[in-house]
Amino acid sequence: MRSANNPTQTQRSMRLVHKERIQNETETMQKSRIIKDKTAEGVMFTLTIISILFVVVMFVGLYLKSAPVLEDKSLWSLISSSEWKPMKGEFGFLPFIAGTLWVTFIAIVLALPVSMFTAIYLTEYARPRVRRFVFPALDILAALPSVVYGIWGTLVIVPLIADKIAPHFVEFSSGYTVLAAGIVLGVMIIPLLVSLFIEVFSMVPQDLREASLALGATRWQTTCKVVLKKTMPGIFASTVLAISRAMGETIAVLMVCGCVMTIPKTPLDSGYPIPALIANNYGEMLSMPLYESALMFAALILFVVVFIFNLLSRIILYRMEKNS
Repeated sequence: MRSANNPTQTQRSMRLVHKERIQNETETMQKSRIIKDKTAEGVMFTLTIISILFVVVMFVGLYLKSAPVLEDKSLWSLISSSEWKPMKGEFGFLPFIAGTLWVTFIAIVLALPVSMFTAIYLTEYARPRVRRFVFPALDILAALPSVVYGIWGTLVIVPLIADKIAPHFVEFSSGYTVLAAGIVLGVMIIPLLVSLFIEVFSMVPQDLREASLALGATRWQTTCKVVLKKTMPGIFASTVLAISRAMGETIAVLMVCGCVMTIPKTPLDSGYPIPALIANNYGEMLSMPLYESALMFAALILFVVVFIFNLLSRIILYRMEKNS
């Protein structure tokens, strides 16, 4: 008589079939996961290539549009000349390059310390109640259209410079200066810088802060010696991003810079940044092909300057991270 503990041939067959079914399902699921992973990898790689191609396509398009003026004038004469007479075919971009550098420099000098100390306060000192109030205010500032900043600059900053600041240094100033443009632009990029700095400071482990405090350091010493030192590459990268953002601002700067085609000698002089040049003269270029090419060359200058600046910053950032 067959023992009850020994499985019958039918039970063994059923177990084998069930085991084979589980193995087949497992293999099918593994193949499906591999296919999904390969598909996701391919899609992300394709999108990455497309993103890179956007930069290349923009550069090629601007260069082709700029080719007529580059064939008519040498590159050095275009960027070193101050003569701007489109009707006579004279296109000197030096005043516009100088105006762009002046406005960007003033904006960064004004915005960087304010943004830095604001971010330090919010991450290291502020109570949660203060953060709940400040963060929405920063979001509102970041969301405001640039034309609102331009109107604010026209109604507040320009009269302030003309009536209160300029009389101490010059006999007369209309207030429409690179200083006004720099102040407006600096206020515009403060929310961006504060958000970037807060994100960078938040990446420092809390254990490092507590270890520094446990050794007897004050909170300010911990901030300077631990937080800022640890996040220096991130601070540098955030500043470069803000500079790139400042160089391309158009409407707000256009409304308060004065739009005078001269090289500014002081912050109280009027200027004419490259973005303002493009925005202010774009409609006139349709009837003059060489004028159109000159404005596209202005856009190409801005593109190349921002690209080179970001490339150099990435190289410096890589060396800083490597040496740290």
